[in-house]
Amino acid sequence: MLAFSQVVKRYAQPGGDVTVLAGVDLAVAPGEAVALLGESGSGKSTLLHLAAGLDVPDAGTVRVAGQNLAGMDERALAALRRGTVSLVFQQFHLVGTLSVADNIRFQAALCGRLDAAFEATLIDRLGLRSQLAKLPHQLSGGQQQRVAIARALLHRPPLVLADEPTGNLDERSSGAVMALFRDLVAEAGSALLMVTHSRAMAAVLDRTLWLRDGRLHDAPG
Repeated sequence: MLAFSQVVKRYAQPGGDVTVLAGVDLAVAPGEAVALLGESGSGKSTLLHLAAGLDVPDAGTVRVAGQNLAGMDERALAALRRGTVSLVFQQFHLVGTLSVADNIRFQAALCGRLDAAFEATLIDRLGLRSQLAKLPHQLSGGQQQRVAIARALLHRPPLVLADEPTGNLDERSSGAVMALFRDLVAEAGSALLMVTHSRAMAAVLDRTLWLRDGRLHDAPG
């Protein structure tokens, strides 16, 4: 579902180029849930942005659902993010003028994959039934995160990319939302690559990778 082959990413700095990713190989299978850990500034978010086509590598290839992102123009990349890849970040990016119900349906409507039965499941499992008529600013941070999760999963995307999806929540809420998020990703049939700082959050996924010195490792060292 997601494959990196010898991906290199550098950023220009006043003292010279800094290599963030130094020949990364990565494979996430369909339906697999993978956690990505690493120290702050290690390049975790950069890797996620490359997977979403929001940034481009300096060398190597990134493939999503068999498609080489390097061969896609901005229109094709936008279509990929609309229908194949869903993003869940700490910043919820809800549409402030739309109701909770319309925010949940937003991406599924764009790609023509509304599923009323799965929508009802998401709303009930995420505890949003009584919030559907509200606007995002009328919700707590935890409720907004749940809306973002529902929106990301309703169209059953093949790949979900999540960057610290519970980072704005307290520890107790984070654990509950993370467990629910993992279950719903599985119900949607999606693969998941999730950046997190928490080993406890990572433990609920299928496997954990560590990004260190620009490379991925199966275990910390």
